[in-house]
Amino acid sequence: LHQPMYHFLSLLSVNDLGVSFSTLPTVLATFCFHLRKISFDSCMAQMFFIHFFSFTESGILLVMSFDRYVAICNPLHYATVLTDVRVAHMSICVIIRSVCMVFPLPFLLKRLSFCKANILSHAYCLHPDLIRLPCGDITINNIFGLFIVISTFGLDSAFILLSYVLILRSVLAIASQEERLKTLNTCASHMSAVLIFYVPMVGVSMVARYGRHEPQYVHTLMSLIYLFVPPMLNPIIYGMKT
Repeated sequence: LHQPMYHFLSLLSVNDLGVSFSTLPTVLATFCFHLRKISFDSCMAQMFFIHFFSFTESGILLVMSFDRYVAICNPLHYATVLTDVRVAHMSICVIIRSVCMVFPLPFLLKRLSFCKANILSHAYCLHPDLIRLPCGDITINNIFGLFIVISTFGLDSAFILLSYVLILRSVLAIASQEERLKTLNTCASHMSAVLIFYVPMVGVSMVARYGRHEPQYVHTLMSLIYLFVPPMLNPIIYGMKT
């Protein structure tokens, strides 16, 4: 259990627990006990941790794609490239990046005045939902929100796609079809984890952008799928493969 992939899986498991624990309290309170109020500071804290764990998961999936790239495209140097020290440094960099991206959000929101009906669209606090409530100028919030989305989810997904393009090129150079399938099979779990993370995220964004006239239960269902399906399926996916 000292292979780099298992270190990344451990980090992914802890991160999935963090997503669930930061979201479940208000979701259970809303749907089970009909408690629909949350204090402003609690909302800020929940927003911070939800976005922190989301950005962290995206970063973990990125470093896992790098792990697959090295294992398939440069297997002879796998042990020397992905040493325990380097794996630890990569994990720390992912965490630090997430903290730096999310840290300004509560302060950018606290400077605004909330004079509208403070009603959230979801059973938890998200930055895109919260910036609709203030009465002041939210230009800085919108610009910074777009910046962190592009610099995390955007760049991560682009590099993950690039890694799989390089992996596919290496696999197609293998003469035996059986060996091709065997090699691709080592990436099946990671590809599944990437899809169940990014597809619901895109779905939530599309519904929020173009489905404003859809029933509220559609928005609620998509938001719950986005946060709870990946932590639920990741242990199943990697448990079956390992």
